[in-house]
Amino acid sequence: MTTAGLNLIGQALSIYDSQLRLVVSNRPFQVMFSLPDELVQPGALFRDTIRFLASRGEYGATEDVEDMVEQRVKQALAFEPHYMERVRADGQVISVEGAPLPKGGWVAVYTDITNTKQAEALLRARSEELSGQLLTRAEELSAANRKLAATNAALEEAKRQLTEIEARTRMTTEMMPAHIAHLDRHGRYDYSNRRLSSVLPGRPSDILGMHISQALGSTAFTRVEPHLQMAYGGETSVFEFTEDQDSRRIRVSFTPDGDGGVYVMSVDITEETQARVALQQTRRREMAAQMTSGLAHDFSNLLTIILGMQSRLEKMDLSEDARELVAATQQTARRGGQLLNRIADMTGNRTPQPKATDMRGLLEDLRILASPSLPRGVGLSVVNTLPDEAMMLDPGMMQDALLNLVLNARDACGGFGQITISAHRIGAIWIEISVSDTGSGFSDDALEKAMNPFFTTKGSKGSGLGLPMVYDTVKLAGGDLSLRNTPSGASVILRLPYRPAPSAHDGLVLLVEDNDELRGQFRDMLIDLGFTVIEATSCDEALALTADIDNITLVLSDIRLEGQGTGLDLLTKLRSVLPCILMTSLPYSDPLHRQALTLAPVLRKPFTKAQLSALIRSEAA
Repeated sequence: MTTAGLNLIGQALSIYDSQLRLVVSNRPFQVMFSLPDELVQPGALFRDTIRFLASRGEYGATEDVEDMVEQRVKQALAFEPHYMERVRADGQVISVEGAPLPKGGWVAVYTDITNTKQAEALLRARSEELSGQLLTRAEELSAANRKLAATNAALEEAKRQLTEIEARTRMTTEMMPAHIAHLDRHGRYDYSNRRLSSVLPGRPSDILGMHISQALGSTAFTRVEPHLQMAYGGETSVFEFTEDQDSRRIRVSFTPDGDGGVYVMSVDITEETQARVALQQTRRREMAAQMTSGLAHDFSNLLTIILGMQSRLEKMDLSEDARELVAATQQTARRGGQLLNRIADMTGNRTPQPKATDMRGLLEDLRILASPSLPRGVGLSVVNTLPDEAMMLDPGMMQDALLNLVLNARDACGGFGQITISAHRIGAIWIEISVSDTGSGFSDDALEKAMNPFFTTKGSKGSGLGLPMVYDTVKLAGGDLSLRNTPSGASVILRLPYRPAPSAHDGLVLLVEDNDELRGQFRDMLIDLGFTVIEATSCDEALALTADIDNITLVLSDIRLEGQGTGLDLLTKLRSVLPCILMTSLPYSDPLHRQALTLAPVLRKPFTKAQLSALIRSEAA
């Protein structure tokens, strides 16, 4: 509708963004300058348009086209309001009026004033003879001026609406927990909501004009490139992949825009995947419980009958050989009962009860608990590099699983060897705990079947349920388990979701900072402290958010902000409604800094997460 409305305007119009890429233009713009279709598509470069016009003689004889292009681009990057009139090669006279946009870029209006100029020349030549005609022409010009004024007013309103729509769209996409972007037909970003780094850690956030291969990095781009080519071919593609740095699970959607470009949406679905794994394991256990409960009941009755009959035989006057057979039968029956109990434990109701757990304490308790069961020749060591913070997991189930693995490692070592429990974090997504030994390692058969219930390499001494129960514990937590041989033995690796216990902070914080890099740093600090964060870059934008969102608990704002108003103005308007903390790099001698200290707590940049947390706690107290 906006494009249709712009096409109704008699003047030619174009809007370029801060990167000198075309945002929108109307049909008269293309017709006036006879531009090819590719130069009026969104994303077309201003540089290419100037080169095209100069090569066609639009600006007269030009000795060095590229030098003219560079001069025009340099003037355009200044974003200064301007008005000029020039005569085209075909004799047409046009006026060019440009107005800068708040976020960079400009709106330019091109008007054909040939008739006006001709009328002025005619008036000058025949002013005495044609005074009557002059009056008529003047009235016509006056009417034309009034029409032009109305058109300019309409253009100003269109510019205001476009600016407002862009601001609302950006604010909406910035608040979404996903990376939303658009690629032009050459694979370069012409729009992005600056969330790429939150989905793919280590990648940049400011990626406008950057090619997707550079933004994602070579490894990730190799995985998405086939799907991207499908989208450029006109086919929507939705897929998932695991990135290398933190082993995050990412879901990506490529959607053709119908005009040669591609819309992109990327979401971190690691937690969703972890929850899905846990739910699948719960369903498997429910099915196993249904299948085994009746069978276990019947076998339990049969074993009870067998034990009763053997007890009666034991009381009879039997030969020594017969008594040995009775004793062996009783022992086997009792072992069958123990096996049924293990099956019941494995398929019964084992719902994890996560709570804040000190991993250092859990691993140390495990070492103390397991050490007495180890032979003198077998050592046990713990290597823990996990952060010194509480984790959300079921400590009882985890300790049982690790103790089971330690006892398996003991059996693999025989009478001599070393068992090592190591724990470390993988990025911000996983905890990895491994139990390694210096035994003989896993056989090929064991590597393939060890997770199957009842598979054992211990003969009659093993039930084949220990490792499957550990696997069940890990899957219920949303993790995974793998086996591998090492140069010195074998290792069992448990990968669990990294879920720190909630901190004392919570709530929604409005962060107001006009520097993109600093805003990203402060956002990460607040998220690490347990807060949810929304962002603004100016006083007006912050006030609009506080008017629309009613659950903001704290405002953290810089003193100096872009646009109208400072952090002090924001504080003055919100102090009676919301608690506010100011931050600044201004020296103490600056009047704004001194005034701020009389109104609210002030953090001096740079500051640490601990300093921010301490100030927030003191304000809450």
